[in-house]
Amino acid sequence: MIPKCMSTQHPDNVNIPFFAEDHELGGEDEIQEAYYAFSHLGCDEQMWDCEGKEVDAFVVKKLLTRYEPFFREKVLGRDVFLTLRVPNPAVEKAEAKVLLETLESIPRSFDAACLFYKCDLPPIFEVILPMTASSACLDRVYRYYTDFVVGKGNLPFYEGDITIAEWIGEFKPDRINVIPLFEDMPSMLNAHKMTWDYVKNKPIYEQRVFIARSDPAMNYGLISAVLLNKIALQRINRLSEERNIMLYPILGVGSAPFRGNLRPSTVKSVVAEYPSVHTFTIQSAFKYDHSLDEAISAISYLRTRQTDKPQQIDEERCLELINRYWSKYREQISDLAPIINAIAVHVPRRRKRKLHVGLFGYAREVDGISLPRVITFVAALYSIGLPPELLGLNALSDEDVSFLKSAYINLENDLRDALRYYNPTSPFIPKPIKDALERIGIESEPDLGHQEITTRIAKLLNENSSADLKDAILLAASRRRFLG
Repeated sequence: MIPKCMSTQHPDNVNIPFFAEDHELGGEDEIQEAYYAFSHLGCDEQMWDCEGKEVDAFVVKKLLTRYEPFFREKVLGRDVFLTLRVPNPAVEKAEAKVLLETLESIPRSFDAACLFYKCDLPPIFEVILPMTASSACLDRVYRYYTDFVVGKGNLPFYEGDITIAEWIGEFKPDRINVIPLFEDMPSMLNAHKMTWDYVKNKPIYEQRVFIARSDPAMNYGLISAVLLNKIALQRINRLSEERNIMLYPILGVGSAPFRGNLRPSTVKSVVAEYPSVHTFTIQSAFKYDHSLDEAISAISYLRTRQTDKPQQIDEERCLELINRYWSKYREQISDLAPIINAIAVHVPRRRKRKLHVGLFGYAREVDGISLPRVITFVAALYSIGLPPELLGLNALSDEDVSFLKSAYINLENDLRDALRYYNPTSPFIPKPIKDALERIGIESEPDLGHQEITTRIAKLLNENSSADLKDAILLAASRRRFLG
């Protein structure tokens, strides 16, 4: 079974879950969160993030021992799944050896599950490699596990002595699946090529492919992110058909329209936008900023739906539009960077760790632009009444808008959702954005309470008064039902 709802640890939530000991989740909270996602929400997969935090290498043992009745009924590795996201040594040098420690923990988790279930069923057999930029990156993870983690079991201590496996037991599973996570424009446009280069000489007949949605939006703008996703999904489907290999796309979507607009009330429209996606991420705002019944019903829909073919789009037209739109988006981001960074320090944290690095996040500066991570970035712009979905719209001609209404089917809905939190009186709105909104003519009923809060935030920023900023940011976020 290939899971369809991947619960993640992305900290885009406003509300704190009832089981959390602190407003920043971490450690033991995340063990309970995994159980909650499986047992209460109905998710069939939990991403376990091994980047940027102290990794709990005993997550499998803790889940099985603390929640024995549930995992007796729902077998880990057969009915529900735990998937590790590991650091990428090619980019995250400081975290590189965490990858090795994480891979070494997989056989130990196997042993714990073997004792629990009395059978050889691996509880963990997949890892996600972020910022995949080449098939070699994937191959190194795959081969390190098979050749060095498992392979060392065949080695004797010295000639004529017993092997390591005879001494401490076999290393299982024999191999793992490595899921590429493609996050920047070049990688997404070549995702199909890198995926094929990785699988073509291996006994792999099914492969999951993870396409990012949030970081591309931050790096290239909302419209670029949607079109890049669609090009990648179209090319992945073409590869699947041409090479007769089953490929299962994963899309990393959040609650803000800028980050995917996946909320309990929008699941059907998001599925219609990306019909070929097999697995959608269920991030923290989805889980904790809506009623339990709403979340359960939406997750049930996502799990029982049938995947379809991707929407066919004109790739050449999309790429031409992306290049023009991206240029305007980056100009506005450059101008707004000081105010974004000024308010970012007041956006509350929701996890006791940093998220993985990205195109802006790793170097902290691209083309002279220094920005926070994407959730904080989105929260900062919404907090000043400028939803990031609106940036770059002045690059679109009437012909572009007409084209986008067919290529990006939820364009108007997503912009309408964002415009609810637009504050036209905010001093931070670029004039070209106001002109573009008037020309495009999308109307939305404003959230007057949110406008009032963002007006207050703008005043506090202009007066250089930070005492009440955090509370105001949270108050505005609670009206949106997502932090960023």
